[in-house]
Amino acid sequence: MTSSAKPFTVHVPDAELELLRKKLDLARFPDELDGAGWEYGAPLADIKRLTAYWRDSFDWRKAEKAMNEIPQFTTDIEVDGFGTLNIHFAHQRSKVENAIPLLFVHGWPGHFLEVRKLLPLLTSDSPDHPSFHVVSPSLPGYGFSEAPTKPGFAGYQYAEVLNKLMLSLGYDEYVYQGGDWGHILGVYVANRYGHKHLKAWLSNMPGYRPPTLFTHPLIFLEMLTMPFNKRLADAFTAIKKFPKKHGGFVFLQATVPQTIGYSLTDSPVGLLAWIYEKLHEVVDNYPWTDDEVLEWISIYWFSRAGPTATARMYYEMTGGHKHDVFEGTKWTSVPFGACHFPREPPRVPKSWAHMVGKVVFESEHDAGGHFAAVEQPEKLAGDLYKMFGKGGPAYGVVSGKDGY
Repeated sequence: MTSSAKPFTVHVPDAELELLRKKLDLARFPDELDGAGWEYGAPLADIKRLTAYWRDSFDWRKAEKAMNEIPQFTTDIEVDGFGTLNIHFAHQRSKVENAIPLLFVHGWPGHFLEVRKLLPLLTSDSPDHPSFHVVSPSLPGYGFSEAPTKPGFAGYQYAEVLNKLMLSLGYDEYVYQGGDWGHILGVYVANRYGHKHLKAWLSNMPGYRPPTLFTHPLIFLEMLTMPFNKRLADAFTAIKKFPKKHGGFVFLQATVPQTIGYSLTDSPVGLLAWIYEKLHEVVDNYPWTDDEVLEWISIYWFSRAGPTATARMYYEMTGGHKHDVFEGTKWTSVPFGACHFPREPPRVPKSWAHMVGKVVFESEHDAGGHFAAVEQPEKLAGDLYKMFGKGGPAYGVVSGKDGY
C-alpha cells in the first residue's frame, strides 16, 4: 500500500447524532389515501415506524463498531482536470499469497458495505475455490469519499479514480465485479484500462443501450421473434415497466439533482422514504430488518459530501438526461461475465450482454434481485469462483495470481 493511504475509522460526532434526533423529533408527515399500500410509494405506516425507531432505538454506535471491523482506508487520488479527491475504501486481504485482486463497485442507492457478506466468502482459504484480495471503494461523493466540486465528472473520471486506486495499492492487474452504477462504470474501466490493468470482470446487471439494425443487426433482428419468444417478451415487458413504475427518481436526479437535493439533505425522513422505497421495490422478497435499513440510510445521511452529491451522478452521467449512460463507450474484448437474477428491475434480454464485451461466462439464478451481494452472496461468490477458478474461462488472467 502506498504511503498516502491512511487507516480510516467511521466515527460520527455526537453533535451530528443529536442533530439527527432533533430533526426526526420535528418530522412532519404527509397524509395517505385509504388502502394505498405501495402503489403510491413508501407507505406512511412504514415510514412512521422507521422514523420512530431511528430516533429512539437505532444504535448507530453499534453499527459503527461493526463497520470498523472491516479494514478501511482513505487515499488521495488526482483526477485529470478535477484536482485531488480523498477516496475512502474497504480493503480486505486474503491470507492466500496468490489471491486475485478484486475491485467491487457499488451503485445508487448502494454503498461500500454492500460487499460485507461477500468478504468471508471471497477471502477464505480453500482448495476448492479461488481466493481474492477485495477492494470496495465509496465512489466519489458517496459514503466517506470526497465529492468532485466541478461539473462534468462522469464515466471516465470515475474509471480513472477506480483504476488509480487499484494501482496505488500495488494491484497493477485486477478483476472487477459490479452492479447498477458498478456495472456501468465497469464498461468505462474496460474501455479505458482493459487488458493492461483490468483483466476480466463480472456484472450482476449486464445491460447496455438498445441495439439498432446498424450497430448490432443480429441482436436487433432477434426482437422480431418476440411474438413467439416468451422469454424475450417478458424481458421487454420488464424494460418498459421499469421507467414507468420505478424511473421517476432517475428523471429527477438526472435533470434537477440540486432541487431534490434540498429535501434529501435537510430532511432525514425525506431521505429515508426516497431510498427505502427503492430498497423494497428492487429486491426479491429480501427480509430487510429495520436495523439494516437504518444503517443503510444513515450512511447516506452521515456521508462526507451529503446525499445531493450522489444524486448529481445521474445528471453528469447522462448530460442532464440528454444522452444514455454509455455515451462514448464501445464493445471490448476484455473477458466479461454476466450473471442474471430474476428480480433485477432493469432486466434486459440475455443477448444484450454480448453488446458489452466478450462474454466468456454466464449464469442464471432462480432467486435474487438488484442487490445481489446482499440478497444472494453465496450465489454471487459462486459465480466468481466459477469464472476465475480452475477450469473457469478467466482462470489465471491476472499474472502470477490464481487464487489458490
